[in-house]
Amino acid sequence: MAIISTDEIISILKEVESEIHGYDFSHNEEEVGTVIFVGDSIARICGIEHVMYGEIVVFENGVKGMVQDIKKNTVGCIIFGNEKGIHEGSKVRRTHKKAGVPVGDAFIGRIVNALGEPIDSKGSIKSTEFRAVEQEAPGIVERQSVKEPLLTGILAIDSMFPIGKGQRELIIGDRQTGKTAIAVDTIINQKGKDVICVYNAIGQKASTVAKLVSTLEKYGAMEYTVVVCSTASDTSSLQYIAPYSATSIAEYFMHKGKDVLIVYDDLSKHAVAYRALSLLLERSPGREAYPGDVFYLHSRLLERSSRLTDELGGGSITALPIIETQEGDVSAYIPTNVISITDGQILLESDLFFSGVRPAVNVGLSVSRVGGSAQTKAMKKAVGTLRIDLAQYREMEVFTQFSSDLDERTKQQLVYGKSLIEILKQPLFNPMPLYRQIITLVLAIGKKFVSVGEKRIKEYQSDLLNYIDKKYPEIKEELESGAPLSDELREKILNSADAYGKVVE
Repeated sequence: MAIISTDEIISILKEVESEIHGYDFSHNEEEVGTVIFVGDSIARICGIEHVMYGEIVVFENGVKGMVQDIKKNTVGCIIFGNEKGIHEGSKVRRTHKKAGVPVGDAFIGRIVNALGEPIDSKGSIKSTEFRAVEQEAPGIVERQSVKEPLLTGILAIDSMFPIGKGQRELIIGDRQTGKTAIAVDTIINQKGKDVICVYNAIGQKASTVAKLVSTLEKYGAMEYTVVVCSTASDTSSLQYIAPYSATSIAEYFMHKGKDVLIVYDDLSKHAVAYRALSLLLERSPGREAYPGDVFYLHSRLLERSSRLTDELGGGSITALPIIETQEGDVSAYIPTNVISITDGQILLESDLFFSGVRPAVNVGLSVSRVGGSAQTKAMKKAVGTLRIDLAQYREMEVFTQFSSDLDERTKQQLVYGKSLIEILKQPLFNPMPLYRQIITLVLAIGKKFVSVGEKRIKEYQSDLLNYIDKKYPEIKEELESGAPLSDELREKILNSADAYGKVVE
């Protein structure tokens, strides 16, 4: 047996000492939980006691989830993705981050899912920021009043129920009454107006969304539009998070000083998705089986739409939430909730729609609580007595439908009312410039369409407007300059119609 000398022992000890000094004793603590139940896009987890409400957790197969229910010993989590690889005993780790989506200018013209991931087969999207999907709404001091119009290009809306930048105007009506058509027309009308549009499809069929995107591409509207899509085939979790993700993308542009239009199509399906999640998480059902916080579900979403002060850049988000009613019942739970949150509603009626009045706007029950503040001076003056005249016609029509013996004045008023109804009809995807809307209103209230046959009014209107554009270009120039509608200009418009009438004769 070899004898080790003292010097060798000392050298070995020095080597060990140097190794010990160089060893990294640092360690990362990671809170890991275990799945005790999974099903219907819901997972119940134990072992992550310090998790935050709304925090993102990651399952061992890479799928993400969000904490939505915290109990004494377990937490409930909604799953964003396929739950097939998740089972009892699966490990879950915390991320210490709230749910968020990537945002950036590159999202314009793209179609993304509720997590901000591209689904249009055009490659990845380069994002510049990451925004939490849940953001605090701007405070009162950070907002300014709504006073600048956001034109829809739809005569019936821009004239009687004007929408301003920063407003929230509800579009409500039964299924298949043209709600989405109004929103799409409004998006198309923003071309060349420096407005970014965000269309959020919630629970729609993928084929329906594809058709809508095709329409936007046809009219060149995808150049300034982001489509955030959560289809009917997606889980309730993704349908629930989609509108918040879409709003975060819109807020990115708003904080850069841009004007943004966001369409939620539709919040009825959003509420249904939230109800499904809440019942699966064993929350107490209330009226119509919705949980007690369903009002807060939409109020915290829609309150984020506003117009910021000039000090904060002056950007805005204008919201057009869509709600579907059953048999015109606006007194149901979700419709009444959203009506109380928004700044007005455009009510579409099935009876009007099927009788050929499109857009099928109910003039009596629709309202804009911003009103004339979001109209130009010329439009405000041109509208005149339009709403009153239409209301009187509707009332008179009901009383005279069974009467054959009418006096001449009543007959004239009925003909005048019918001419107004015809003028307000507008074909799909055909938004009207503001100056044409003003000219049309002046002519309609000046009774220049009364003598034209009811079936010829739309054709006559189109030909007359083209004639005025060609022969009287100064009318268009004056109206587009933002000048108020003077009596001289009104007279000039009426005289141009008389001149056209002589040419036609």
